[in-house]
Amino acid sequence: MDYGSYLRLDQLLSSQHMESVKQGKPAHDEMLFIIIHQTYELWFKQILFELDLIQEIFGGPMVDDAELSRAVNAAERIVRIEQLLVSQIDILETMTPMDFLEFRNLLIPGSGFQSEQFRTLEIRLGLKREARLAFNDQSYDANLPGDARARVTALESEPTLRDQIDAWLSRTPFVDKGGFRFRDAYAKALDTMLSHDMGQIRSHPHLSQAEKDIQIASLQKSRAMFDGLLDDARYAELHRQGDWTLSRHALQAALFLFLYRDEPAAHAGFRMLKALMDIDETLALWRTRHALMVSRMLGRKVGTGGSSGHEYLRATADKHRAYNDLFAIATFLIPRSALPPLPDEVRKSMRYRYEK
Repeated sequence: MDYGSYLRLDQLLSSQHMESVKQGKPAHDEMLFIIIHQTYELWFKQILFELDLIQEIFGGPMVDDAELSRAVNAAERIVRIEQLLVSQIDILETMTPMDFLEFRNLLIPGSGFQSEQFRTLEIRLGLKREARLAFNDQSYDANLPGDARARVTALESEPTLRDQIDAWLSRTPFVDKGGFRFRDAYAKALDTMLSHDMGQIRSHPHLSQAEKDIQIASLQKSRAMFDGLLDDARYAELHRQGDWTLSRHALQAALFLFLYRDEPAAHAGFRMLKALMDIDETLALWRTRHALMVSRMLGRKVGTGGSSGHEYLRATADKHRAYNDLFAIATFLIPRSALPPLPDEVRKSMRYRYEK
């Protein structure tokens, strides 16, 4: 075994075939374009490999604590890879629009939208077909080759990581333990906090009555938003509308992990949720940078795959998100000083105890 044969360098380094050379008009920057996109596909492969491990861990009826740490590490590795994908755009942008024009028309109708691995990545993270924007009035997989489209369609019926996270959160034991019900304790603490805030506003010596009315209305609106998580009927309505995608039990467990993340038994779970948010955010950042790069390269031209250019790409950065529910949890956070104290039974079960 040697370095070259182990990495299959003969095969790897001979896989860059420039269309401009075949046409007898070599375009220097086409090599960069090929290598950047081949590298993207290699990193997509690694992300999918990490997702294999994470989904294996979360796919069973129980998640072992030691395995949860492995899943967190794999998720955090995906974030680092995504950050690298964003930074690769800096390299691609050393190619000017004029340089790109030298070979762009040779790529038609090829497009990054035809990347099966990227579509697989999106689906496995939890992006649903009904949540996607239309692509030139067609489904997102319309331009995939037939065999790739069949694989992508079949994958949509498999459990996604978001499905598995929902089931895992729903099993969180500390939310309802013994006589403790987190939902009730949280609602009581919330009412106490909001009543205190309203009292301070009403008695504030430097606010006009109009300013007080605005502040009070804002707090009342916040309370109505909290009902979207705590009230069964209101949650069901929001779920039907698509405002919530996770189950109510999962959302309340996620809120519990966010609020009590300093407890040892909650910390790894919180890190997992944070990593999922980082994956979602960094992928959105990559989409945004990609859209800006396309705008810089093409202006208002359509893409090589016939897309509507950077406007479509920019819209996907906001719309194609798998973990918006976790971002919305910030709406329901309260200060540590207002947190309802955990009963001794729950607190002790969430901490390490070393006894002779």
